[in-house]
Formats: sequence, structure tokens, C-alpha cells
Amino acid sequence: MIDLSADGHVHTAFSSGRDSVSVLVAAAEQAGLTELTFADRVGPDTSWLPPYLSSIQRAQQRTDVTLRRGVEVEAIGIDGWLAFPSDLNGLEVISVAFNRLPLPAGLLSPDAVRAQIDAGAMRALDVIDQVVTVTGLAVERVSRYAPTRLARPLDFLVRSGIDETAIPDSALTELVEACRANATVVEVSERHRLPGLRFVQACAEAGVRLVASSDAVRAGEVGAYRYVREIAEGLLPATASA
Repeated sequence: MIDLSADGHVHTAFSSGRDSVSVLVAAAEQAGLTELTFADRVGPDTSWLPPYLSSIQRAQQRTDVTLRRGVEVEAIGIDGWLAFPSDLNGLEVISVAFNRLPLPAGLLSPDAVRAQIDAGAMRALDVIDQVVTVTGLAVERVSRYAPTRLARPLDFLVRSGIDETAIPDSALTELVEACRANATVVEVSERHRLPGLRFVQACAEAGVRLVASSDAVRAGEVGAYRYVREIAEGLLPATASA
């Protein structure tokens, strides 16, 4: 159910990574990968997309590894609006991420949400509902432009002090259905150790495609899976019995 010969999310020195496109491709070759997706973080002020995309295209001419030209975009609006760069041309994949919680009054960091929950000003269930709702709107919006992935699912909730076990079945089902309805691929992140087996199993049973992702910022992390492998092996009994 999870192809460990692919890495669905790596960062280069164009953004938050340390190494060049060519160095990451060499690492993918050494790891025996067949596919590598670049997913540098972008926003409205990003000016380096043309050379970034050109670097990936040039690298593709020198390797048998399939290279995907992607970016990571943050959801910033309660209507699912995202911090898109000015030009989406040339992109093959867009990963949706949550770094802040979109609310009518603005964006809240995980620390701010945690503080409000601790102070009784917000309920964890309301935060969960908001994240699930905005995620559904965001992946629907992005799917109009390019094949869509959900990066490090549930990471915002975990950083806000809300464990995956606290998510009601109904909310989990709604999130999985949003991914299924919009053909959104769910990334299983090695770096963030997310999502957990419960969510991954629900995706697998709903027919949502899963992709292994290192979320690498260094070449040595490309295709290096331990957590993802454990999740993949955890799916085997359920898959075999289906």
C-alpha cells in the first residue's frame, strides 16, 4: 500500500533544504529510489520558481529516477485559500500544508492555539473541526490546478497539543473522504512521524493513495525510512484480510 521505492516530499537549497537538486537526485539513486518529488515551500513572494523548475528538468535528463516538480503551499484562509505563488505553470504536484490555523480573525500558530486551549478559550474539538473543514476546502481548491497531496497530515493538531487519538471517528472519516473525493494523495512523513496508523489505515480502506515521504532537508535523509516502514508493515494484516 505504501511504495518505499519513492520519496514524495524533499526540500532543496532553494527553500528550507541544505542541498542542491542534483545532490538530492544522486542520493535518490544511491538509495535505489524510482521516484522523487521535490516540494520546496513557496508563497506569494517566491521569486525562484523558474530556476528551481529548470534545475529539476535538467536533472531529469541525467537520471532514470522519475522526478516530480512540486511545491508545498500553506492553507491560510477559512475558505481554503492558499498562499499561492504568482505563477503555477510547470508544476506537477502541489502539497497542502498547515502551519497556522485559519480563523475569521486571522491565523494562529500552534503555540497560540495550545495556549488558548489550556486557558479554556478554545476547545480541542473546535480546533479539530476547523482543521478538517479548511483541509477539505483547500484540497478541493488545489485539485483544480494540479495533482494534490496532503503534507504531514495532523501535524498542526499534534503541535497544538491534540493527539491523533483525540480526533473523533467522524472527523477522521470526513478528512479521508475529502482526500478521496479530490484524488488527494496522503503523505506518510518520516521526519514528522505522521500520520499514525489509524489515519493511514482509514485512507487505505477508502482507496486513498498513500506515498512515503522523507520530508528530507539533507541528502542523507532521502528515501531513509524507519517510521514509514513500520506503518507500511502495520497495514499488511488488515490489507491481507480485506
